Amino acid sequence: MALRPIFVGLLAAALCFAGCAHYQLGTDAKPGFTTLYVEPASNKTLLPQAQAIVSTQLREAFLHDGRVTLVNSAEEADATLRVVIHDFHRDVTAAREDDTGLARKFALTLTTECTLRDNHTGKELFTARKVSVTRDAYTDSGQLQSEYQTLPLLAEAIAQKISHTVLDVW
Repeated sequence: MALRPIFVGLLAAALCFAGCAHYQLGTDAKPGFTTLYVEPASNKTLLPQAQAIVSTQLREAFLHDGRVTLVNSAEEADATLRVVIHDFHRDVTAAREDDTGLARKFALTLTTECTLRDNHTGKELFTARKVSVTRDAYTDSGQLQSEYQTLPLLAEAIAQKISHTVLDVW
């Protein structure tokens, strides 16, 4: 009789672990293309350094994901991604304690429009899809310096969001 509770406990533990046997980290979704050409980002804002940083971070995001292979021209690719940096703005989120007319913290927002085209059919898989990210910037060391330091963080965040938009099943 004493073996029965032990047997039941071992059986319950075995069933619990059996449920995790086929767990896989990440997504199993496969995009409809295997090669991708990422055009250099276009910039419609007054933030000239954003174009190079966003373009670089976009390529890095797709390389790190690994679900598609990046190629150097649209002719070699199954699909082409076009990204236009559409908007950059700041909103005051906190005022300075000693002078409420001056901002201490800004919310910096970067917005892009993305278009993904299937190069074999010429059909656009999505057109002008807006992707936006926001990061906080503290002006304790000066507003210009703060924005300059926050731009790579915005670029990395928008690149991650765009790569998920392109590669995840929609």
